[in-house]
Order: sequence, then C-alpha cells, then structure tokens
Amino acid sequence: MERSSVLVPWKAPEGRWYARAIMPTAILRRAPRSSKLASGLVRKMADRMLSSLDLVDAELSVLLTDDARIQVLYRQHRGKDRPTDVLSFPMDESEAREGARVLGDVVISLDTALRQARARKRDLASEVRFLLAHGLLHLVGYDHATAAQKRKMVAATRRLVRAATTFELHVVRHRKSTQRSALRPTTKRLQSRNRARARHTK
Repeated sequence: MERSSVLVPWKAPEGRWYARAIMPTAILRRAPRSSKLASGLVRKMADRMLSSLDLVDAELSVLLTDDARIQVLYRQHRGKDRPTDVLSFPMDESEAREGARVLGDVVISLDTALRQARARKRDLASEVRFLLAHGLLHLVGYDHATAAQKRKMVAATRRLVRAATTFELHVVRHRKSTQRSALRPTTKRLQSRNRARARHTK
C-alpha cells in the first residue's frame, strides 16, 4: 500500500498553531495479472483532485483491482453479477474518526478500465484518472440519477480530470527539461572531442 503525507495547519487546544502531518490517500493494488499502472501516479492524481475540492485534510482509499474481485463486490453490494469499472463506498458516519474526514473507498477495475481505454483510443492512465474522478465525486455527494444531477457531475468530473492532468503535464515537462539538461554536457564534450580530432588530422 502506498500512502502520501501532507502537512496542514492545525490549531491546538491551547490556541497555538502547528503543522500537522495527515495521510489523505492510500492506494492498494489487488490485481496481480492486470495491466501495470504505477500506484504512485494514481496517488498523485487523487491528491490533486482532493486539493481541487478543498479536501486536503480528508482521507481517501483507492483499490486497484481486477474484474473478478470487482464483480464480487458489485454482486454483494449492488446485486449485479458482472464486472464494472468503478465502485464507491462512502464512509459510514459512525465509523469516522475524530479529527479527520474519512471519505471512503473508490474501487477501480484495471481490466475494465483497459478495455474502455482501448475503445476510447486513450491510455490506461487517462481512463483511470476519469474513473477516479467519477468515484471520488460519488463519495462527496454527487449523483447522476436525474439530467440536472448528471450535468453537474459531468462538469465536476471534467474539473477534477483537468486538475490531475495539469499535474501530469508538469511532471512530463520537468522530466523532459531535466533530460535535456543532462544531455547538454555530453553534447558539448562530444563537440569538443570532434574539434580536437579535426585539428589532429589537419
């Protein structure tokens, strides 16, 4: 299981402020034969989405699983005996711990996500990002039972996906910049060696 840690302001009973470490996102993988997807990437997606919702002090659990396991959950909790892409299980208020808002669990089938990603001609990470946003919104009270609810949820899903996508683009650009910086000294050394060889052959 991978879990992130975030520092947030916390006011102690005596009135002083401290930086308190909280762990909002836990990622658990139970899909040994499913497609590879870095748990750390999913954790960062979730953290960005929580930040976009002003829920940096809330706790969230994400289970990355396969069709067989999610089918069992779907049958037990929804009465439907087939795989699905994502399930949400809000935390029972009676189980919530004092001092922390525990949102609940989002369960994603990597097998179904991969099939849907191929059908939509996008990569697995993009599909999981969309499913994570959808599942998270259910945990905070969104639904799509009516046309009006669906419009609101679609708009909110797009905002969360955009928040997580912005983070990923920043990481990719940073990596490319770092790679270019690392290549510059090597390129300069090669150019210097070529000039020296040219002088030697003259």
